[in-house]
Amino acid sequence: MTLSTIVHQPGSRALTRSNMARYRDWLQASGVPSLPDYAALHAWSVADIERFWRSIWEYTGLISAGAPGPVLESRGLPGARWFPEARLNFAENLLRHALGDDAQRPALHARSETRPDLTLSRHELVAQVAALAAWMRARGIQPGDRVAAVVANTPEAIIGMLAAASIGAVWSSASPDFGTAGILDRFGQIEPRLLICVNGYGYGGKVFDRTAQALELRRSIPSVQQVLMVCNVADIDLPEDVTDWQIALDEHAGAALQCTPLPFDHPLYILYSSGTTGVPKCIVHGAGGTLLQHSKELMLHSDLGPEDVLFYFTTCGWMMWNWLASGLLTGAELVLFDGNPGYPDMQRLWRLAEDYRVTHFGTSAKFLGGCRNAGLQPGRDFDLAPLRVLLSTGSPLLPEDYDWVYAAVKQDLLLGSISGGTDIVSCFVGCSLLLPVRRGVIQCRMLGMDVQAYDDQGQAVIGQRGELVCVQPAPSMPLGFWNDTDGSRYRAAYFERFEGVWAHGDYIEFDEEGGCIIHGRSDATLNPGGVRIGTAEIYRQVETLEEIADSLVVGQDWEGDVRVVLLVVMNPGQTLDEPLRQRIRQRIRENASPRHVPARIEAVAQIPYTRSGKKVELAVAKILRREAVTNREALVNPEALEQIAAIESLWR
Repeated sequence: MTLSTIVHQPGSRALTRSNMARYRDWLQASGVPSLPDYAALHAWSVADIERFWRSIWEYTGLISAGAPGPVLESRGLPGARWFPEARLNFAENLLRHALGDDAQRPALHARSETRPDLTLSRHELVAQVAALAAWMRARGIQPGDRVAAVVANTPEAIIGMLAAASIGAVWSSASPDFGTAGILDRFGQIEPRLLICVNGYGYGGKVFDRTAQALELRRSIPSVQQVLMVCNVADIDLPEDVTDWQIALDEHAGAALQCTPLPFDHPLYILYSSGTTGVPKCIVHGAGGTLLQHSKELMLHSDLGPEDVLFYFTTCGWMMWNWLASGLLTGAELVLFDGNPGYPDMQRLWRLAEDYRVTHFGTSAKFLGGCRNAGLQPGRDFDLAPLRVLLSTGSPLLPEDYDWVYAAVKQDLLLGSISGGTDIVSCFVGCSLLLPVRRGVIQCRMLGMDVQAYDDQGQAVIGQRGELVCVQPAPSMPLGFWNDTDGSRYRAAYFERFEGVWAHGDYIEFDEEGGCIIHGRSDATLNPGGVRIGTAEIYRQVETLEEIADSLVVGQDWEGDVRVVLLVVMNPGQTLDEPLRQRIRQRIRENASPRHVPARIEAVAQIPYTRSGKKVELAVAKILRREAVTNREALVNPEALEQIAAIESLWR
């Protein structure tokens, strides 16, 4: 791995006045040895993790009931216990700016396909959270109870989560485009007492009624005692036997906000694995760990503060919604979007950025690649003067997408490719304003995250691909899995590959500067001729061809070996013919290796994706092994699997 071209250098503001620069200066003023650059800062953060995480608590100003006490009771992996004496409330911390003097400032902006644009002030947000929490308490919701929500990315989702968190109830959400079976696979495991649902949602100019689904969920989950319904679509009537969201708020209008102090490791969220090869795992995250980690990532790594406006395109079924919600703790305004980002055209989110003067724009690598393929010029067509940080996650960001961002969006911004996951509801590697941006390279390990690339013998390697591991505990590692009483499923998921070390399931490669490239999931590894290949290495070569809109690569067991199968979606007006196949093979051979060259290249109408926007390599691999894919509800387009299975050439 050679050092890539620098495409952006930090300016004087980033180096001297950014939150990260000020934090570094604050550390040195408090007696931490000289920290001349980010590499030194990160090295200190993992050499003295207890002092580091206490400094994050103090510098970001987290609110607790009394002193936080000792930092770490045990360093075991798994088994580390953080701040065992601390008591805090997640909602109180997220609302700390809203509870201040400047109550009329905007807190949330919302744009939707089914409702008019809406802005809530800080005062209005607090009032609605307080009213809903009072309604929940009146219905017997207590700390530890689960509140499950099938909701769109609208203010009600934020309000519902904060109300539940103020009590100490555990929040778990899904997007309304999930099928009923997929939601039952998730919520049926956690036995919620309260179910919050939208009556419908809009996507791509169409409206979908979800009232029947809500009633089916209530019938199918015996623990549900109450259904609270949000009128998200005006012309869909609410059933008589549910409680109208607005009526619930009106019932307790004027209630004071009460935030119950709870232990640092009190459960806050239940998130879910993608569930594409079985029933999703229910991943339990603690309030304190989520708060501490998000404070660091949002305030230091993303440079977010009270004068900023944060937008992230996400649904409530993806962990980036939880990350977006935490933006409130910085005092920034949040922009929520519910709908199709490509409807009526691919300019929609850039138009939103102009309208709300977004300073921090978050999206997926897939969206940026789609904008590049469409030849968009957002910097020319929209006023993006306030934009300072553009964040990307979900999959590796291609080098050509770096080129496009700095040519077509804006030169003077930080392009931050970040990577972590639902497993830690945060990031292992990401961005820093103190560092240059290199083409195609994630800038750095995140502070406090002792991340390495391990070879098969468990040795850290530089300049070659290895398993992404974290060798020390971090506060946002899960409390465990729901109903995993002996912890065996949790240990099996992360700690059996290398003893006492978190193995994340990604291939990663670090250079000597600390930058890295994600090479794809290690559990979707290709092994032609026994050589291990990451799928992202092939995507980098294929998806920059002007004929190709999207692609998916998997390994198929064939004649005692593994052959590489490449599926491509063609751009409009393009055809996959033999000359193009040969050009694809030649490009992969020259820029990757002969081992990467696909044995089969076939065109498909669509690539299967999870509802959080990830390519479904494992399910396609199962199809090509003639195995059943049992949890198709996890896919946004399960019909793509049948289309792939019907390609005759894949079976000869």
